[in-house]
Amino acid sequence: MSDEDDLDDFEPDQDDLEKEDDEKDTEDWEDYRKEGEEYSEEWMPTLLTEDMMKEGLSLLCKTGNGLAHAYVKLEVKERDLTDISLLRSYIHLRYVDVSENHLTDLSPLSHLTHLLWLKADGNRLRSARLNELPYLQIASFAYNQITDTEGISHPRLGSLDLKGNRIHLVTGLDPQKLISLHTLELRGNQLESTLGINLPKLKNLYLAQNLLKKVEGLENLSNLTTLHLRDNHIETLSGFSGEMKSLQYLNLRGNMVTDLGELAKLRDLPKLRALVLLDNPCTDETDYRQEALVQMAHLERLDKDFCEEEERAEASEIRQRLKEDQEQEADPEHDEESDQPSSH
Repeated sequence: MSDEDDLDDFEPDQDDLEKEDDEKDTEDWEDYRKEGEEYSEEWMPTLLTEDMMKEGLSLLCKTGNGLAHAYVKLEVKERDLTDISLLRSYIHLRYVDVSENHLTDLSPLSHLTHLLWLKADGNRLRSARLNELPYLQIASFAYNQITDTEGISHPRLGSLDLKGNRIHLVTGLDPQKLISLHTLELRGNQLESTLGINLPKLKNLYLAQNLLKKVEGLENLSNLTTLHLRDNHIETLSGFSGEMKSLQYLNLRGNMVTDLGELAKLRDLPKLRALVLLDNPCTDETDYRQEALVQMAHLERLDKDFCEEEERAEASEIRQRLKEDQEQEADPEHDEESDQPSSH
């Protein structure tokens, strides 16, 4: 995922198209993974060889002292690899793609202290744990068999992709160490809670296709601009706060929000401009759009449609009437005075 700071232009259908593609992608990888599990005992040990290295190396660059050159990019995808121990000696590598192999161990990569970019999707990894890599900025471990988020502590890591794994709970993501992480992708896991994602620099968080019933522990993510929670089991919209002052885009499509009154819990999000609630029971209510606009004055897009001026004006009038009614209820002195008999 790219780090999109500016959400000024919303494409009405783009989100839906992206997610349809993603769902198909997830299904394809589920098939791949099941096939891998079925024949897991039949994989022959395949070691990374010097010949494979020669084929996969590219991008000749100067080394640290500027006096020598080395290839810094390696691609060895779809080689049925089970062992990459040979990489220990290729210390100048900066870009490594070992996707779609049968790897269970990435520890040789811990020797690559100049690594900037790592892609290890579609392997048989049960952990993303690596020694701290001081320059690593982008890491992808999608569609493996990873069960936890321990051992990820790279100080320059900006984007971490763990989608399509088996993670139940986020643990070990230390905000004191992950000081640069702005994008976290956890779609298609088995998350039952959003606790453990207390990463103040986070801007983009993708939690679709999990087992979440509510949002918790995200209240202090003051830099978060994008939050995807599609296709979970969320019934309540508690867990959002005014501290989430940068949140502009919230996708809750395909959840279980039934009560329109829950929308009031999004009222304190000062910059929320796009909200997707399609395929929630509450969207079947007649006054659903009106209630959403009454509660969220700054909303520019609701589901697939941009908010019209006429809708905004009507919502504004309702909001004003509600405010006046509340003020009267809070200050009943006038009515009490009129009920008092006059004394002579």
